[in-house]
Amino acid sequence: MAKKTKVIIMGAAGRDFHNFNVYYRDNENYEVVAFTAAQIPDIDGRTYPALLAGKLYPAGIKIYAEEELTDLIKKHNVDEVIFSYSDIAHTDVMHKASTVGAAGADFILLGPARTMLKADVPIVSVCAVRTGVGKSQTTRKVCEVFKKAGLRVVAVRHPMPYGDLTKQICQRFGTLDDLKKHNCTIEEQEEYAPHIEAGIIVYAGVDYKKILDEASKEADVVIWDGGNNDYPFYKPDIAITLVDPHRPSHEIKYHPGETNLKMADVVIINKVDTALPENIKQVKDNIAANNPYAKVIEAASPITVDHPELIKGKRVLAIEDGPTITHGEMSYGAAVIASKKLGASEIVDPRPYAVGSIDEVFAKYRHLGAVLPAMGYSAKQISELEQTIEKTPCDVVVIGTPVDLRRIMKITKQAVKLNYELEEVTHPDLTEVLDTIVKKIKARYLASQKS
Repeated sequence: MAKKTKVIIMGAAGRDFHNFNVYYRDNENYEVVAFTAAQIPDIDGRTYPALLAGKLYPAGIKIYAEEELTDLIKKHNVDEVIFSYSDIAHTDVMHKASTVGAAGADFILLGPARTMLKADVPIVSVCAVRTGVGKSQTTRKVCEVFKKAGLRVVAVRHPMPYGDLTKQICQRFGTLDDLKKHNCTIEEQEEYAPHIEAGIIVYAGVDYKKILDEASKEADVVIWDGGNNDYPFYKPDIAITLVDPHRPSHEIKYHPGETNLKMADVVIINKVDTALPENIKQVKDNIAANNPYAKVIEAASPITVDHPELIKGKRVLAIEDGPTITHGEMSYGAAVIASKKLGASEIVDPRPYAVGSIDEVFAKYRHLGAVLPAMGYSAKQISELEQTIEKTPCDVVVIGTPVDLRRIMKITKQAVKLNYELEEVTHPDLTEVLDTIVKKIKARYLASQKS
């Protein structure tokens, strides 16, 4: 019998599991000896369960902290390390490659051709060059276009399976009650709740072949709602990529966001209403240099506040989307922009009042200033976030997260909630670029009626 290639998959509870499912599960040529985990708190120490791992792994596969990678390579005589997570600078990817090489293993990146699943229904993907660019509001706008055309649409969200993986194989979210049913983290609720409130069914989980099969049963078109800056798990008929003029040049400096830029049929320059003109020009130049045939749409991300009068002249605690300002490397977000625009007297620095793991987040992400990332990957961390809010001396809490945190925790202070949607300001707009998919679906329906 030929010697099996020993593999470790480096990940963050998302792309890593997908790569395993589509390429390594039931593959007799490989032995996956471990997963390693990064980016997300407390996701190491688990096991990828036998129920998902398949017949070759009756005991499942252990998940270790990425810090143990070198020791694992040497202990198991590993041949290949498969890098399988996103939103990381190109230079940092190669630093990890150097660590793997020094330990004696090959460093591998699986590309789209090996990992994208093909669907029986049209797929539109919404991806980005960095996290926090505006994928979710773009997905909602894309869904709105198809719904107005009379089509059934379902969004499939990039995975965030941070709990019991055996209960997250294939999840369907049709109502807000489903968020409690599936014991969702704050990050999951941030992504799912706005879609649900807009009347969009969302699927997510671990096994994206099963998810695609189920979603396709109730959809004329499936929208891939990307996570971080990863590329799609499904082969798209139209690929949409968002870029951020608040982070000019990031579109060509991060993995695999640059891949999304180069693969895109449509590139949306979001947040042009709040970005500097010179930054918008720099992003446009990089699009032209890297994907000159893409259709380019400029879009605003206008912010509305449920009670704007409560901000003027007040000391504000600005709570921002966690991933956007942690590994997304933004030092501010919508809450800060809105608070300054509406005349807040001060953006209060929460760092001196941070509790437990929230304090650890500030220690890890040194670029953060007077903003509070909405971290809530466990009940304990949600409690520590709640305590941090309570301890911070402010007049009003400005919630800049996609989900209303008041539904998740007790905030005794006066609080306001922001909302933001995509608003195209140039042509072609999304209705125009998606018209080919609408016509294709309707033509298929007419053909089936005739037959």
